[in-house]
Amino acid sequence: MKNIDGLIESASELSERGFSMGEIADELNVSRETATWLVERGGESAATTTAQTGGPHDIHVDWSALGRDSSRLAYAGMAMADLLSKQGESVDLTVGIEKAGAPLATVVARELDTDIAAYAPRKHQWEEGDIENLQGTFSQNFADLRDRECYVVDDTITSGTTMRETIDGITERGGKPVACVVLVDKHGVEEIDGVPVYSLIQAIRVGDAEN
Repeated sequence: MKNIDGLIESASELSERGFSMGEIADELNVSRETATWLVERGGESAATTTAQTGGPHDIHVDWSALGRDSSRLAYAGMAMADLLSKQGESVDLTVGIEKAGAPLATVVARELDTDIAAYAPRKHQWEEGDIENLQGTFSQNFADLRDRECYVVDDTITSGTTMRETIDGITERGGKPVACVVLVDKHGVEEIDGVPVYSLIQAIRVGDAEN
């Protein structure tokens, strides 16, 4: 997926398959606003629509070269675990944010010898309007928080909204988020609500930075 045309085509295909707008954003590693923009322009010329509207201010991250190969994914997960390795021995749970964060969290949990939990963010249900009315969920098929200290793992931070939601969800259930880690941070987030955030890569749009 090398250009806007490819993103528009992928967004249209996912929409036709019944993916919610939030799920499309998650699959393409873009913001919800960008996902909406891409779906609305399905069937149109990317060059034409970009010229008309300027396009969204976002960065698309394609890490499928890691995701499609178990060995590469494991190496990436080990590097993420290394970023967390000095956070303390009392942490015994790793929370993976579905979907893409879950396989990475599995590797991190194995490397750091913790149990694993999974969180489905509310954006997966989002189509339009106020996302605050939706509710994320922790899967009952994985470990319970049980007032435990934990790490939080995801693939990409776009705005930090999903990571903050997950931290809030863990705290509401009596857990204590100790640190977060992602493959790519597109927003330059160093901490969220006092919880440090680590990333293997930071991708910042310098040209769009405010003075």
